[in-house]
Amino acid sequence: LTNNRAIYALAALAVMIPMTANQFDLSVAGVLGISQILAIGLQTQQGLPWWVACLIVLAIGAAVGFVNGILVARIRINSFIATLGTGSILLGILQGHTGGRQGAGTLDPTFIGLAGRIGPVPYALIYVAVIAVALWIVFEYLPFGRKLYVLGENPRAAELNGIPATRYVTIAFIIGGLAAAFAGLILQAQLRVGQSTVGQEFLLPAFTGALLGATAIRPGRTNVWGTLIAVAVLAVPVAGLNQLGAPFFVEPLFNGFMLIVAVGLSVTAARRRDRIATER
Repeated sequence: LTNNRAIYALAALAVMIPMTANQFDLSVAGVLGISQILAIGLQTQQGLPWWVACLIVLAIGAAVGFVNGILVARIRINSFIATLGTGSILLGILQGHTGGRQGAGTLDPTFIGLAGRIGPVPYALIYVAVIAVALWIVFEYLPFGRKLYVLGENPRAAELNGIPATRYVTIAFIIGGLAAAFAGLILQAQLRVGQSTVGQEFLLPAFTGALLGATAIRPGRTNVWGTLIAVAVLAVPVAGLNQLGAPFFVEPLFNGFMLIVAVGLSVTAARRRDRIATER
């Protein structure tokens, strides 16, 4: 369960990064899905060393993020539409590449070891912690993160202060693409089989976690620790439902309901914060 939820946490962090600039990345699921397929395909079918396959996958994730950034920040396509399009293209490529079949083969033991454990603690959980701390430092203490928050809260103020929106938004999408690709690599190390249908199931929980996280720690603002707390809180009822033998369709129903709640709470918190700031 911890291993599985770590992937959800990585996906939620990938969604959160461009969301700080008030941009949505729906291609995260497509990047995650194609990454876990390529991770096994490049090793077993192309015969590439595991580390070369990982670098290629990460480069593809960054490239998708770059394309998203150009579409959104330079061409000015709505982020929801642009990333929905790129995500759908990735899904089509994934289905065409696999033919809807599983990918199987013998993976390098070192690659499989990426999903290992230190005692009772999965490596995946350590990856989440390291990435979370790094993002927390960036968003709370470095100019890059603060400028992204300004872009998300007041684009006009950002423009007047000389913050280049195109550059910062594009970099945010690139980092989000890298995080999603990394999640796909770790997922493949866990599964050891290429699943052509994997990816889309992570999109709804990832957005729910990121949006619900905007109501915790720092209400009205997306943040790292709020996102992780939201993912952990969401995991508890889902695990309970599974233990009680709930039908398979109950989990997406629950996630959909929680997404609506998360959006409502996030919007309410943002309005309250803006009202307090205006009164001051």
